[in-house]
Amino acid sequence: MHRWCSVNMKAKVYIRGCAAISAQESFSGGFVPQPVTLAEHNMMRAKEPDYKGFIAPNNLRRMSRMLKMGLTAALQCLRNSGLQVPDAIITGTGKGSLQDTERFLHDIRQYAEAALNPTPFIQSTYNSVNGLIALQQQCTRYNNTFVHRGFSFEHAVLDGLLLLNEGNAVNVLAGGFDEITAEHFYIKSRIGYWKEQLTQPADLYTANTPGSIAGEGAVFFVLSTEPAAVRLEGLKMIYKPSQETLSQSLEAFLAQHQVTAADIDLLITGQSGDTNYDHFYHDLQSRYFPQTTSEPFKHLCGEYDTASAFALWMAVQRMEAEPSLKRVLIYNHFYGEQHAFFLLSR
Repeated sequence: MHRWCSVNMKAKVYIRGCAAISAQESFSGGFVPQPVTLAEHNMMRAKEPDYKGFIAPNNLRRMSRMLKMGLTAALQCLRNSGLQVPDAIITGTGKGSLQDTERFLHDIRQYAEAALNPTPFIQSTYNSVNGLIALQQQCTRYNNTFVHRGFSFEHAVLDGLLLLNEGNAVNVLAGGFDEITAEHFYIKSRIGYWKEQLTQPADLYTANTPGSIAGEGAVFFVLSTEPAAVRLEGLKMIYKPSQETLSQSLEAFLAQHQVTAADIDLLITGQSGDTNYDHFYHDLQSRYFPQTTSEPFKHLCGEYDTASAFALWMAVQRMEAEPSLKRVLIYNHFYGEQHAFFLLSR
């Protein structure tokens, strides 16, 4: 059984600005993919920027990595957009701040549920990043967080699109963020999420083994009805489809936007090097896009619940740098369950 969700947009929605903290040098602007070398585990860590220009030193000491990454990426996105206060703050995260969650659970055990420091618990809630952004920017408007595994970021974007289409907002700050910790990496390795042997990102798609490489990141966008260089034309989500249902969903999605497969200039796919699930990408590409330029992205950022946010950021960078790209299609899924298409145009 499968379910799908998409939105018919009457209003044109553009990406006014964006910012990303990832395993790449993505924060300072410009996108030049760099090979990442893993030393010990199949785990790609984000390259964190200097937070001092964004967060006061006294606050910085009390914040975990995820909170710092999420808040800083959001603030940089607003700066890049020339915007101070958005009409809404909407995020998606699969796990929230794992570091704070683990710290609080360890404290419960160590102190036998007595004399606990409440700060890790408060900061471990999924909407902590949203609250920090709102406090920093004095934004008292719509604020929402989605925690839907591989659909977390997609639902944040969908909610933003609905607000813009209803005329309840002009500029929406939407983002996705997740982190990886040593404990979480170990837990997920027990159920086959990651490759057993150390695999370099450059060899991810030729290893021909189950599992992928863990990743993390924080990526934000300002979605706006004000014209910009890149337009977000459509979004479609499909839950647990068969290969045939997925093909039908793609055909319907393209037809809905009066586009054919031949009109796509660049296909960005979420191939993760996992032999259990990459067949979805191979089948769709060979059937509909045999001549279309195709690029994977997870060798650059790793696999995580909201990795599609990095793919969207990457697509925007490519379109801004290459005027010849008129339409870009992103297809990603999270371990064969949550599948999503993004369509970008000029």
